[in-house]
Amino acid sequence: MIDKIDKDDIKVVILAGGRGTRAYPHTDSLPKPMLPVDGKPIIMRVMRIFADQGFRKFVLSLGYRGDVIVDYFANKSLDWEVEFAHTGEDTDTGGRIARCRDLLGPTFMATYADGLAKVPLDELLRYHRSHGGLVTVTSVPLTSQYGTIDANDGGRILSFNEKPTLRNYWINAGFMVFEHAVFEHWEGENLEREVLPRLCEKGLAYTYRSDVFFKSMDTHKDQLDLEALCRSGMFP
Repeated sequence: MIDKIDKDDIKVVILAGGRGTRAYPHTDSLPKPMLPVDGKPIIMRVMRIFADQGFRKFVLSLGYRGDVIVDYFANKSLDWEVEFAHTGEDTDTGGRIARCRDLLGPTFMATYADGLAKVPLDELLRYHRSHGGLVTVTSVPLTSQYGTIDANDGGRILSFNEKPTLRNYWINAGFMVFEHAVFEHWEGENLEREVLPRLCEKGLAYTYRSDVFFKSMDTHKDQLDLEALCRSGMFP
C-alpha cells in the first residue's frame, strides 16, 4: 500500500518550457502549457491528475514565457506545493529534468505539460518499485491519425475503420517515475532521443502499459479536439 507520507516525499516535474512551435501562432504570446482546455490552462488539467491522486508537490520546469506561468500561479490559491525551476528558453527535455535534480528526492515523477491521461498513479508507482530499474515510462496503445482499410487478397474492401487503436504499437505517454540515481547514467539533452534510449541500452528503463484515455495537445487542432470532448461530456 502506498500511503500518504510516501506520496508527500515524491515531487512531480512538469516539463513546461518548450516553445510549442506546432501550435503557432497561438503560442506567440502564451506558452503552450497555458493554452486553455474548457476554460483552464492545460497545465492545470495535468497537475490535477496528480493532485487528485495524492501527489501534490510540483516542480515546474520553465523556459519560454515562463513569466506567464509564474504570474498565473501567483494569483492562485491551491492546496499544492509549487516550485519553479527556470531551466532556460532553449533547453531540451532531458536537460530540463537534469537541471531540476537538486530539488528532487530519491524517487520523483515527471511528465509533459500538454498530455492528459487517466493513469492510475498508485499502480504505476507500485510497478516501478517491482522491477529494480531507474525509470518507468507509461505507454498507451497508438491511436492512428488515419482511417484504415481492410481488404481481401483480391482487393475487395471488407471494412473501413476510422482512426483505430493499434494495440501492437505502444507510445510514450509521459507519466514517468525516476530514481534519483538515474542522474549517474544521464547522457544527452533530449529525453526521448538520447537519455531514455541510453538507459534502455543499460537495461535500466521499463514501461508501464496502460490502456487508458490519453490525448496530447501538440497542435491547435488537438486543442479543439479536447474542447469538443469537454463539450460532449466524454472527457474523463
